[in-house]
Amino acid sequence: MIRAAVITVSDRSFRKEREDTSGPAVAELLSGMPASVEQQVVVPDVRVFISRALCHFADVLGLDLVVTTGGTGVDPRDVTPEATWEVIDREVPGIAEAMRADSLKRVPTAMLSRAVVGVRGKTLIVNLPGSPGGAKENLESILAVIPHAIEKIRGEGGDCAR
Repeated sequence: MIRAAVITVSDRSFRKEREDTSGPAVAELLSGMPASVEQQVVVPDVRVFISRALCHFADVLGLDLVVTTGGTGVDPRDVTPEATWEVIDREVPGIAEAMRADSLKRVPTAMLSRAVVGVRGKTLIVNLPGSPGGAKENLESILAVIPHAIEKIRGEGGDCAR
């Protein structure tokens, strides 16, 4: 079982001005993987809050997967990629590229995504867009590879087979 957390990055949801619908949508998709979503939190679009949540879930709770939703665009408040860059040990650019390529088939603004995917210790961190539809579509495009990626990060799974 994959142990996971979902972090929604949204000033308005953090201030309770808007319901968080993206985080629960992501958690529902993950539970079908199967993954145990052990934590769901909402943080503001503030770099230090995002990076602290990422580190807490990776280092303190030792979760396998942390998925963020929100803060990946080009708005001045969108700082999730920068917070993620601060804390990852290694980037996994192919996953982010695959999400963008898949989204670009449906919506031209997908090219504005700055989502980052990387590894901190034994934890895979994935940035998703903030819209519920975009978050679900991006996650669906990579769901099949997540279990294998986590096995490899754990040092399990042997060689990659074609």
